[in-house]
Amino acid sequence: MAKRSLRASPIGVKKAKQQFALKGWTQEYLANEVGIKTRQPIWRFFAGQAIERYTFFELCTRLDLDWREIALDPPLEYIALNIDGTTDFTELGIDALVQIVRSQRREKINHQCGILQLLDVNRPIKIEQIYIDVNILEQIASQQWLEISAINSLAPEDIDRYGLGKIVESQIPGMQAVAKYNKLRVLGKPGSGKSTFLKHLAIECNREQFVESQIPIFIKLRDFAESRKEQNQIDFLGFIHQEFLTSDVSQLSVIKKLLQAGRILLLIDGMDEVSHEEESAILNEIRRFSDKYHKNQFVATCRTASQKLALQGFTDVEIAPFTQKQIIDFSQKWFIAFSQEPNDGIASSLQFMDKLELPENWRFRRMITTPLFLHLACSIFHRQGKFPIKQAEFYKQGMDLLLGKWDEAEGIERDQIYRGFLLPQKLKLLSQIASATFEQGQYFFEQGAVEQYIGDYLESLPDASNDPEEIQQASEGVLRAIESQHGLLAERARGIFSFSYLALQEYFTARKIVANHNLQSLGQSLQGLVDHITDPHWREIFLLTASMLRSADGLVELMKQQIDALVSEDPHLQDFLAWASQKSKSNPLETKSATGRAFYLALIRAPKLAPDLALACTLDQGEFLDAALDDLLRESVLKKSKDFAYVHACGDALSNILGIVVDIGFHKSLQQLSDQLPNDNHTKASFEDWCKNNYATWVKKLQEAIATHRNIGNKWEFSVPQEQALQYYYDANQLLLDCLNSNCEVTTSIREEIEATLLLPQQELEKREWE
Repeated sequence: MAKRSLRASPIGVKKAKQQFALKGWTQEYLANEVGIKTRQPIWRFFAGQAIERYTFFELCTRLDLDWREIALDPPLEYIALNIDGTTDFTELGIDALVQIVRSQRREKINHQCGILQLLDVNRPIKIEQIYIDVNILEQIASQQWLEISAINSLAPEDIDRYGLGKIVESQIPGMQAVAKYNKLRVLGKPGSGKSTFLKHLAIECNREQFVESQIPIFIKLRDFAESRKEQNQIDFLGFIHQEFLTSDVSQLSVIKKLLQAGRILLLIDGMDEVSHEEESAILNEIRRFSDKYHKNQFVATCRTASQKLALQGFTDVEIAPFTQKQIIDFSQKWFIAFSQEPNDGIASSLQFMDKLELPENWRFRRMITTPLFLHLACSIFHRQGKFPIKQAEFYKQGMDLLLGKWDEAEGIERDQIYRGFLLPQKLKLLSQIASATFEQGQYFFEQGAVEQYIGDYLESLPDASNDPEEIQQASEGVLRAIESQHGLLAERARGIFSFSYLALQEYFTARKIVANHNLQSLGQSLQGLVDHITDPHWREIFLLTASMLRSADGLVELMKQQIDALVSEDPHLQDFLAWASQKSKSNPLETKSATGRAFYLALIRAPKLAPDLALACTLDQGEFLDAALDDLLRESVLKKSKDFAYVHACGDALSNILGIVVDIGFHKSLQQLSDQLPNDNHTKASFEDWCKNNYATWVKKLQEAIATHRNIGNKWEFSVPQEQALQYYYDANQLLLDCLNSNCEVTTSIREEIEATLLLPQQELEKREWE
């Protein structure tokens, strides 16, 4: 039974309004023409709302429109049928044909593309609940030629963004890219959102919100490959015909008519997911089809690495990493989708972003620029209410997804050599590559170098080939497989590779150190790590290794020994440490002597030496006083013109200091010095005379008083090598404390001993050993 009401589709409303405008009629006139007494059906018609079907027919007739081209989901009962009962589309105009066929395929497209199954989530989710519009990079960094020397000196914080930072201006919205290019190949890392982008295009086209004059067809290329194998070389047109049969569109002539008119939006997902044996034949068939029906819109996806799977006439673009706004939008949608109440989801997303912005989570921020890793971060945070204290846990879960579950969830079977590797073998190979390159300070490495590392690993496997040429070919295949399947290694410029994230290179390097240590390699792996104690590039390796070891006792003890050795041979630096130790003991309120020692080391402020006093996490009153006095001393000896405001500021600072001095003798000395400063009664001439004749003497007396009563007026002069040694010493102690506070497994006695002996001179360390 045909439905009694009809409504115009969005494109139908647009056509009707255009025709109505051309007629120059009013709604009253049109109502009279149709023979109805009220204008209500007229404005409902133009608003895309349902009206009585015969009124709908009459309105289309008066406006010289084919009602089948205007109606949304027109009933088949009003369309001519073949003898066998199937719909006869041959007499329809192309616009009406698009409307009818799209309406019949709407349910199939919604089924194919309307829901997503996220990894580690036990229920499907509607695509609009989670989808975020992607941006497209029109310039692809891996297709550029660059010298490795031009990029290997980048700072660690710039490595992950290499190839993207300078081309932000060329990013365009994904929808705009599809509208701009008739044939588009969208490249991207695994988990970058390529397939979801295609599904979103299909849904939007299905709703007539995008390319409303076309019919979307979503095809996973591996499904075509399987069908081709099962049905003895079926061509691509035949496969599309099978797709239409499931939507009760049986006539091949209909599909050809739509294709010849350029009314198909063909979405081809997973060009890299076809087996190697069938790859050439499948792609040749796609090329032939796209050439023959070139009027249609084509969008294909492919993992970034598989650029050899090029299609003639297709423009290559790449999905850009998420911007800050996209991360915020995605996380809000994610938490709303997985919370019982929308307000709870919004609150959770705000908390997620607040935690993400903390300085200690900067590596998380770098990694969650793809939907896959952002989903993983949201999922972990949702379950635990925080980010893992041990960042290695986050990396481990991410690697488990990429190295195993990703292709399993997608139903993809890879056929390269790499497919035969078990998970432990993949982890071991990646750890060897990471460790070998990081040891040499290489964040970017040439293709030949990384293939050599892979070749060395392959030669160590049982039944390995001894033929150098076979090893070379296998190494190249494994490299491309790692890049294509997981995106863990990325070609940043032609022939130049790196780990896709510096954090992963650091994680795999730490994993190699821990694995070697667990094999009891005589402690060499930990000693090799500790040798890098002064290299800031190794900071994260130390933290990751400490958190991953079953017991970090050996590591922190080695670190402490190495740190003390940095300054043990310099008598002047040892005297300096002894002074800092003695000063910390002179404060009766000091409960943690290491804190005091850290404070006085930083107070001297050798150039660039710990300006933020990070190690001195607490200050007692005595240390606060010394800090104020030190500031006053530095201000008073500045070589600049002494005006009244400057001297008055010194006087105010001295008055403030007097308020916290409890030593009667010291208070009396400072009070006398304060009284000697010129006051408001001085004339300009008398003030200038005082400064000329008395200021230098006043400063000297101030220095003597502070040196006598607080022992901080001494001038510690350091050579450039000594300044550098102090900086290394200070930073390394900070790293040691960070490792102890990284939730690593350290026994209480060792932790207490390290904390008690931080920053002590060698003489006191040796004395403690004999006690």
